[in-house]
Amino acid sequence: MNKTSYLKRFSYAASDTAGQLVFCVISNYLLYFYTDVYGLPVAIAGNIMLLARFADAVDAPVWGVIFDKTHSKWGKSRPWFLWLCVPFAVFGVLTFLTPNLSHAGKVIYAALTYIVCSILYTGINTPVTSILSALTPDPRERVTLTSFRMFGSKLGVLFVNLTALRLVQYFGHGDDRKGFMIVMPIYAAGTILLFLFAFRNLEEVVHQKKQSLPFTDSVRAIRGNWPWIIIFVSSLFFWIAFIARVSVAPYFFEYTLHRKDLIPTAFALDFISLVTAFLMPFFCRWTSKRNVWILGLLGMVVGQLIVYFGVQNNLSVAWIMSGWTFGFLASGMAMAMPFSVLSDSVDYGEWQTGIRAAGFLTAIGAAFCLKAGAGLGSAVPAWILDAHGYVANAVQSSTSLRGIELSFIWLPAVGFALAILPVLFYKKYELLEPQIHAELEQRRATPVEKQP
Repeated sequence: MNKTSYLKRFSYAASDTAGQLVFCVISNYLLYFYTDVYGLPVAIAGNIMLLARFADAVDAPVWGVIFDKTHSKWGKSRPWFLWLCVPFAVFGVLTFLTPNLSHAGKVIYAALTYIVCSILYTGINTPVTSILSALTPDPRERVTLTSFRMFGSKLGVLFVNLTALRLVQYFGHGDDRKGFMIVMPIYAAGTILLFLFAFRNLEEVVHQKKQSLPFTDSVRAIRGNWPWIIIFVSSLFFWIAFIARVSVAPYFFEYTLHRKDLIPTAFALDFISLVTAFLMPFFCRWTSKRNVWILGLLGMVVGQLIVYFGVQNNLSVAWIMSGWTFGFLASGMAMAMPFSVLSDSVDYGEWQTGIRAAGFLTAIGAAFCLKAGAGLGSAVPAWILDAHGYVANAVQSSTSLRGIELSFIWLPAVGFALAILPVLFYKKYELLEPQIHAELEQRRATPVEKQP
């Protein structure tokens, strides 16, 4: 009875495709754009990324409270696809414009556009996660929907990675500033259309009582919610590692491997993660969600070690690309599982406290972790590159190459390993899911007596 239609599944997939058309360009190319296209020093570019994370510390919980207070004829999460798709798309374009300003003006412009775009991304991406718990009450069906979401996400990533640099070169005719100025509006238009498609077809069927949820109650939904805490800590380490891996990749392939031509192919290989993302529901029937989650993270560590083996063996392209591909293959499970179990943590919070703070929990547990990871995953490598003497558009010194290797291989490897540690404690909470599901269904079916 709880099985969702394919229209709903593909509409849910479209919601993440929409966000990736802009955010993937930011995650993969913004650091490179700031240093090698817009001409900002690498340390300043890293500081801009960090500054945006301070904004996230404020905007993520604020958005979460706003979502939990939202009551409309379309539901709590769904209307934000309609309300924010245009502002987010517009600032996605502005982030990659290069106005002819003074050095200070460039820094201010870059910081403001990126921070506003990042705030709007929290506003429109958090509902993509929070709506999952409202689309179906069935934990198994949520895993299936998450797999479709990952398909949409990776489709957007594949499209961007296959086309972004090629379109920038094609439209820019050697002028990357002009190229980005033309390409980003194309992606932004796709973002708007896909969010509107998702808005039209997604319906929230698990309803929360219409009540004004105070901020203190939202915080109570976190207190003692150990499944959510596990997800938060693991996700934060994962995204720092994953974004560091992809943000330094252009530097590695251009300056270390001397194969800039491989950058589009390397990023396009992210699509292979769909194999494990789609098999995730089957894996979860075979073993626990915790084990699948750990297996994905462990696979990413192994992928980094294979890349290092290739570097040590005379920069073997075959070994490096094998490790890079294996890491992406494992990422399908490592990336998708937190989004799936986050809805279960919302149920856990409601079961434990009676408070269903889906917006607040997902704003911090998903959007904040993703954006904090994107910022720190770009900022930390930028600081490492600066400390090792990186100079844009120049032959790199041996010290600079060591900085690229440290940022590209070892920083992600350590991050993925740290992400495993909290997941080791998840099993006991996963075993409670059938009981939680049954008791919440009973509570929702029982009419609440009106107070005199």
